[in-house]
Amino acid sequence: MSICLNWRHSLEEPRKKTVIIVGVPGVGKSTIISNATHTLLNIGTTVCTVVFGSIMFEEAKKLGINDRDQLRKLSIDVQQKLQSMAANHISSLKESIVIVDTHLFIKTPSGYYPGLPMNMILSLKPDRLILVTANSEEILRRRKNDNTRARDINSENQIKTDIDVAISMISSLSIMTGAPFEIIYNHDNMINSASSLMVQLLKNST
Repeated sequence: MSICLNWRHSLEEPRKKTVIIVGVPGVGKSTIISNATHTLLNIGTTVCTVVFGSIMFEEAKKLGINDRDQLRKLSIDVQQKLQSMAANHISSLKESIVIVDTHLFIKTPSGYYPGLPMNMILSLKPDRLILVTANSEEILRRRKNDNTRARDINSENQIKTDIDVAISMISSLSIMTGAPFEIIYNHDNMINSASSLMVQLLKNST
């Protein structure tokens, strides 16, 4: 009987919602997340955004890495260790909505390395997955105009491949976790529309 009562009590307790938001570099993901978070905070929703790469970078500094863009060039073993540390930090957060801002994959000398390998995605237990994307030519132009990061420019064809890989990966993560996924298109001059859609998806996660 006590087990049954504990089970019922757990159903009544509010549970945080973890939403993983991903996108290929240069798509404008971080700006959309910032806009959506600001809107949610203004209506009284407790929400926090965790930039997965920033947590990994803080740990990587202890290894002598002083440039965040060097993270993707680290060995697979080191990246796995840093990912595990970041996942543990996220699991301890208590806000109503926890947004995990990250990448689906990291392009390494060994090939595409998953930014959310199975052990980590199952540990995070996401309630929703969101992919932010755009046309390849839009992403290429944004990368060329971004002087704040040491981004890999790549060709338009390579960016198209990266988008295809991202869509394939997020659908696979949805199958593994049971979390629904949505694709938001951040086309040129449409960031307000993309941000509004993000707000609606996050509100529906609570």
